[in-house]
Amino acid sequence: MNSTILEVHELRKTYGAFTALSGVNFSVRSGEIISVLGPSGCGKSTLLQLIAGLQQPDSGEIRLRGAVVSSAARLVPPEKRSINMVFQDYALWPHMTVYDNIAYGLHRRKAPAPERERKIKELVSLLHLEGLEQRLPPQLSGGQQQRVAIARALATEPDLLLLDEPLSNLDMRLRIEMRTEMGYLFRRLGTTVFHVTHDPDEAFALADRMVVMRAGRIDQLDVPQACYSMPATRSVASLLGAGNRLQGQWVGTSAQPAVRIQDEVIECLMPAGTVPSTEQVDLLFRPEDVHWIDSAHEEVAAAASLSGQTVNGKHGERSVPANLLPVRIVHCAFEGSKWRLLASTPDGQKLAFMHPISLEPGTSGCVAISSKSAYVYPHEDER
Repeated sequence: MNSTILEVHELRKTYGAFTALSGVNFSVRSGEIISVLGPSGCGKSTLLQLIAGLQQPDSGEIRLRGAVVSSAARLVPPEKRSINMVFQDYALWPHMTVYDNIAYGLHRRKAPAPERERKIKELVSLLHLEGLEQRLPPQLSGGQQQRVAIARALATEPDLLLLDEPLSNLDMRLRIEMRTEMGYLFRRLGTTVFHVTHDPDEAFALADRMVVMRAGRIDQLDVPQACYSMPATRSVASLLGAGNRLQGQWVGTSAQPAVRIQDEVIECLMPAGTVPSTEQVDLLFRPEDVHWIDSAHEEVAAAASLSGQTVNGKHGERSVPANLLPVRIVHCAFEGSKWRLLASTPDGQKLAFMHPISLEPGTSGCVAISSKSAYVYPHEDER
């Protein structure tokens, strides 16, 4: 059984009248990668700074390997926490070579020369920095600088590695490459990682578990697959890609959730604790979980509410998908491998979906919404 490295208990931090963190609780096991995800201002950066020892909480406590390192009455300084941090801008010493940057922490700890040489050689190999040892940081690419920052942080074998938006300064291609390499490296080394990001794809690629935050609190803490497939709140759903939101009327039960949107009933999922208390509800779903049904044949439009029944048409008998909603295309944009289409429902609500070909604005048809990827939440006015 893995031992617990980090424990956060009822953590609270305010700045004047603003509450940055309110009653945050979680723990991190040895070798586990935790990704903290949330919108700007949700408290994730404050949480990282408190764990690092750069700020002190108003109440609650932080424990490392069972010992209290932060509370309202106690603050162990960062250099005594066996925690290393990779900053968003890497924070490399510009006047030091790659070799000396990696060796910095080992020198400060007065590690014997043979140990330093062994560790630096190992990290240079693991992070593909061969041949760059005598270069200065300004002579490196962004991806190379990021590798040096990680190597420096790993050199002293900390109990916990903190990552603060580590890929935000890289271009898209490098971000994809680096998040894959980092996930492989940390798992190979058994490094315990606490990772803060605003990018869901980065969190999915790295995390064993995800902490999804909103307004200083944790909305959901679970494995990435669970957060994606059953978002606990509408905020989590929106953050993890459920950008479509349709307002409707609750017509289902907890056993058979369903929402009526104008004249059509859409079957859906109801995350635990989200039983609608009002008639008006919001249905959230992702563009990739919507499929276009051409209504050039009259029988499709006529059978749109039959939910899976069979109809006869010009091309013989065929099945009509469930959860059909009539729409009209209003805009089409090319996004590389697919087109993103914006459509309007009969009552004027908008939804987006992906399609392999373009469709002319004004084209009428139906979309099929996956009942296993649509989530119902109590209605909230958009702000």
